[in-house]
Amino acid sequence: MTALVVYESMFGSTRDVAAAVADAIGAVMPVHLVEVGAAPRQLDVDCRLLVVGGPTHAFGMSRTSTRRSAAEQAPHGLVSRGVGIREWIEALPAPGRLVDVATFDTRVNRPRLPGSAASAALRRLRHLGLHPVLEPETFWVTGMTDPISLAELDRARDWGRAVTTAVTAPA
Repeated sequence: MTALVVYESMFGSTRDVAAAVADAIGAVMPVHLVEVGAAPRQLDVDCRLLVVGGPTHAFGMSRTSTRRSAAEQAPHGLVSRGVGIREWIEALPAPGRLVDVATFDTRVNRPRLPGSAASAALRRLRHLGLHPVLEPETFWVTGMTDPISLAELDRARDWGRAVTTAVTAPA
C-alpha cells in the first residue's frame, strides 16, 4: 500500500504544504510526492491513498487564465508551469478499485471568500469513485508570494497524520 501526493503550486506555498503532508504520511506508509506536471496519468495498482492539493484561484481550481495571471506576478517563475490539478483530474481514469482520497488547498488569508480548490477537486475525484477520508482542508498564506508560516506547516503535518489515521484505522 502506497500513497501519492500530487500538488500544484504557483509560488511555493502549496508545494511546502504538500511536502509537510507527505512527510507525515511517510511515517506510516511509502509515499510519493509529485508536482502535477510530473504526476502519473493513472494511479498505480498499489496506490491506496491519493492526496491532491492546489491553490484556490478565482473561487476554485486554477485554470489557464489564472495561471497566466500568477505567472505575471511571480518574481522567480512558477513552481507548476504546465497543467494544473483541474486538467490532471479531468484526464485521470477511474481506478476501478478502492482508493482513499483527501484534498487540500492554499488561500490568501483575507476575509472569507466563497469557493475552494480542495472542495472542487474532491467533488471531481468522488465522481471517479475515490473514497473521501476527511473533509477538504485549507492552509492559509499571508500573501501570494510570501512563504507559508511554520505554524501552517505544522498544521499540515498534523493533517497528514489525520489522513493516515483515517486510512489505516480498523473499520
